[in-house]
Amino acid sequence: MNELQPKGGSGEMFDAIADKYDLVNRVISLGIDQSWRRKAVRAMNLSDGSRVIDLATGTGDLAILTAKTHPHVTVLGLDPSTKMLAVGETKVKAAGLEGRVALKVGDAQAIDVPDASVDATSISFGIRNVPDRAKALREMARVVRPGGRIVILELAEPTTPVLGPLARWHIHTLVPAIGAALSGAREYRYLEKSIAAFPPRAEFAALMRASNLEVIAAEPLTFGVATLYVATPSAEKPHARR
Repeated sequence: MNELQPKGGSGEMFDAIADKYDLVNRVISLGIDQSWRRKAVRAMNLSDGSRVIDLATGTGDLAILTAKTHPHVTVLGLDPSTKMLAVGETKVKAAGLEGRVALKVGDAQAIDVPDASVDATSISFGIRNVPDRAKALREMARVVRPGGRIVILELAEPTTPVLGPLARWHIHTLVPAIGAALSGAREYRYLEKSIAAFPPRAEFAALMRASNLEVIAAEPLTFGVATLYVATPSAEKPHARR
């Protein structure tokens, strides 16, 4: 297990901040996270009738956006946090998407669907919290049909010489302070540490390739504050499990 992984698992940790999670995200990202999600939805290259699994779905932001953007697509959102899912269920109902977006307790390391049974998987700001990232990546490769898409959106330690120091100050100082002030929880200190500990872009792309994925793109977003990874299952991928 990643040494930064909170005791009790990410489900228990996010239960503690579920009711303020969306508000804090909007504030600490200055609303830019929504534009990143729109890029992620476009990268899935979906068509009418596509089936999507959104892993670490949290309160369902990406699942809901995917369904709104594609009126004939169905999305299954999985997350270990029951309280985050409860917030997401309220949002799904408010959007009138109960027939096309389903949210359930689930684990990215053991996706309970058959091989090659979905057109795309997505995970936004969640892969760094998965204890065994390689196992989760292999599961994504297993469940997506040949030619389908695996889309991963994740925060990163900014490295650009001009704005990098300012962005790092934002992540290491403002993010935990604002998160704690708005949510009344200390979990946002973990967020700062987990971003710093996440592998650099090239290293994580290499892990994806070693996990039965063919990487199409690893695109830095907003001065490197986030990265959009896009992949497809390897043509010669072994099945992880049956």
